[in-house]
Amino acid sequence: KAKRQTTVCMYVIPILSFFGPPLIVPVFFNIQIFRTMFSQRDWVDLAWSMSFYLRFFCCYYPFFGFFGSVALISFVRFLESHWFVWVTQMSHLPMEMDHERHQDWLTMQLSATCNIEQSTFNDWFSGHLNFQIEHHLFPTMPRHNYHLVAPLVRALCEKHGVPYQVKTLQKGMTDVVR
Repeated sequence: KAKRQTTVCMYVIPILSFFGPPLIVPVFFNIQIFRTMFSQRDWVDLAWSMSFYLRFFCCYYPFFGFFGSVALISFVRFLESHWFVWVTQMSHLPMEMDHERHQDWLTMQLSATCNIEQSTFNDWFSGHLNFQIEHHLFPTMPRHNYHLVAPLVRALCEKHGVPYQVKTLQKGMTDVVR
């Protein structure tokens, strides 16, 4: 019996690791969002968030019923979770970071991330998060402006000899799998 349990665990754990977090994270994420809105008494954001779910169910309830609508939004959030993980990890996970404590801030930020090359598709697919370097340097800048500041950041990096890494979308996805 122990051998059978070990064999089952060998197959079940990787499946749960792949599907579990994307199924659970959206639920906890939404709970946290609503808790924050209540605790900060942010009634305008709460009203807009509630209106999203109201509009969603008004649109899909007639076609799928209550449980079908819940299944649909869960499936959409599942896909969204996977998309978000791929987009963010392409620029972060495969980076080899140096643990030098005396690095300047710019060098440290650029060693922790890279960009995915700019194209209309890449900008759309990643929601302009293919500019992760600029995102790290200017976290409050609107994402649609990253392409405007990227040449300036690249020039600054060249001037000071800091590596500015850019990958293709395919290379970024391959690095995540590796």
